[in-house]
Amino acid sequence: MRRGSIVRITIYGVLAGILASVVAVLVPWLPTSASEEMDRIEFTFWFTTVICIAVFSVVAAAIVYSVLKFRVQPEDESDGPPIHGHTGLEIVWTAIPAVLVTAISIVSAVVLAKNDDAGPNPLQIAVTAQQFAWKFEYPGESKVASGQLVLPVDEPVRLTLNSVDVIHSFWVPEFGQKSDAVPGIQTTLVITPNRTGQFALMCTELCGLGHATMRAHVRVVTRSDYDKFLANASAGASKNPGETVFTTAGCGACHAFTPAGTDAQVGPSLDAIEPPGGKPLEEFIRESIVNPDAVIAAGFKPGVMPKTFNQTLSKEELDALVQYLVDGQKGSK
Repeated sequence: MRRGSIVRITIYGVLAGILASVVAVLVPWLPTSASEEMDRIEFTFWFTTVICIAVFSVVAAAIVYSVLKFRVQPEDESDGPPIHGHTGLEIVWTAIPAVLVTAISIVSAVVLAKNDDAGPNPLQIAVTAQQFAWKFEYPGESKVASGQLVLPVDEPVRLTLNSVDVIHSFWVPEFGQKSDAVPGIQTTLVITPNRTGQFALMCTELCGLGHATMRAHVRVVTRSDYDKFLANASAGASKNPGETVFTTAGCGACHAFTPAGTDAQVGPSLDAIEPPGGKPLEEFIRESIVNPDAVIAAGFKPGVMPKTFNQTLSKEELDALVQYLVDGQKGSK
């Protein structure tokens, strides 16, 4: 190949590389990292991206040069000369991609291993997924359950994920990690948040009619603020256990209820419950929780509300929730 041809191919390659680099850098493909695991994922992403840009540049340069150099002339219908493959060239373009793919595989394997290592003594938080809410149980002397996830900054956390009904998926974009919550199987996820702030947790597995509402607030705070959260949550649960159950059971994701400050419309409003046939209010509310298809409100369909609350709520929690809803009716009249 003549020197001029090599120069032109190099120019085409550089231009293609610049174009691809501009697209890669200027478009915000990833959210701003908020965890050590996401930092590693970003490294893998950019490591792979640089390799892809280099390969793209070489291929694009060869294509552009070939189109311009060897394009057929007008009205030329003759066959091209028979060309035999170049063994050396074929070895090169097979060996180099093999080395690059192997490098990507090794880096990815190392990152996966590190992201799954929580160290010797991580904070353990139990996560329960249920249509259509998240429940978080924190370790400590007193049982603390919350509808929001609060994590101390710069401390490794192992989340144990469980589902009581269908498959859900835990994902906070800024944390990078994602894992399914599968009925009957306990999965784990390691998160080491490295900056404070508020983030959004979402379910990324289509789990039913209220899937879009299955979200939760995530807060990363200092250790002292985390301890204060646990103390306040414990005190609040003892003062109004029914409100705590309403929040952690995800009732507000589907129902409007003024005392709780919710306005969802997946299910009927809980502000003015009218028992059919003169049934006592408390009895009707309890039945609607444990057997939601027994009476279907006008304008709503059966099979939407989970039928698992009788198993996921203890008797004390169920009693507290029923009483909270009954008291809410008295307050709205």
